[in-house]
Amino acid sequence: MNKKFALIGAAGFVAPRHLKAILDTGNTLVAAMDPNDSVGVMDSYFPSAAFFTEFERFDRHLEKLKRSGNKVDYVVVCSPNYLHDAHIRFGLRYGADVICEKPLVLNPWNIDPLQEMENETGQKIYNILQLRLHHSIIALKEKIDNAPEQQKFDIDLTYITSRGLWYYASWKGIPEKSGGIATNIGIHFFDMLIWIFGGVEENTVHVHTHDRAGGILRLHKANIRWFMSINPDMLPEEVRNAGGRTYRSIRLQGEEIDFSEGFTALHSDSYTHILMGKGFTLEDVRPSIELAYNVRTSPVIETKQGAHPFCEKPQGKHPFH
Repeated sequence: MNKKFALIGAAGFVAPRHLKAILDTGNTLVAAMDPNDSVGVMDSYFPSAAFFTEFERFDRHLEKLKRSGNKVDYVVVCSPNYLHDAHIRFGLRYGADVICEKPLVLNPWNIDPLQEMENETGQKIYNILQLRLHHSIIALKEKIDNAPEQQKFDIDLTYITSRGLWYYASWKGIPEKSGGIATNIGIHFFDMLIWIFGGVEENTVHVHTHDRAGGILRLHKANIRWFMSINPDMLPEEVRNAGGRTYRSIRLQGEEIDFSEGFTALHSDSYTHILMGKGFTLEDVRPSIELAYNVRTSPVIETKQGAHPFCEKPQGKHPFH
């Protein structure tokens, strides 16, 4: 049965993946909202969808649809991170299930009130945790699940996704709005690691600046050195020489796990799971939200003994400071 969707944050970086996922799963976007009107990408997916730059008019339109018997089934939240909580609440109050981009919320204490709203409204909140659907990650989890219970694995995780100066001028460069590097680009990887290797036993942060974060995590079944950055200078030389802008690496016991491909369809796969009633819930996302918050608020330990080698690289100044 064709489901009706509304989308908040239609001009954002991740919105096209959601537009494609709605289309790929045979459903319809009926309304979208964004203060920025640079949303021509919608023509490739749903040119007939109503669009609003003012939230109040968007709200009124959805209410008209409800009164006419054409209520939206899902509200999709792709707005800036700090607005997710409010927009999720809007969707629940409206009477729709909500699909929210990462991070679901910035602070762990926002989760329980959302759970109470789920119970009160009878609606559900789903978070996009697409790495759990990646074939290489699933294979790695199966390998770990089949290993002896007492075995601990040594992991190196490196994720560099280059961003230009625009990043710092946007809400993404404001930690109070984005959650900073560890939350904004790291939340999926934190979720993936906890999903595979179990709960957090110890968290040490060795670097956390405007353009990078790194440290050591001790999980139930793994000791993990991790590093994430948006600075292209952090890219390995061979990646830069090839014109690459992104570098993902997971090394398990010194051996590389290949997960460089297979990312393009993961949002569509996520929607398929949600529509089947198998989406990722508040309880699924809670541990990674807690970890991202703890990374964001932990003191930086200057002694980097045993840290990820990239943590030792020279740090540049904030470009706008």
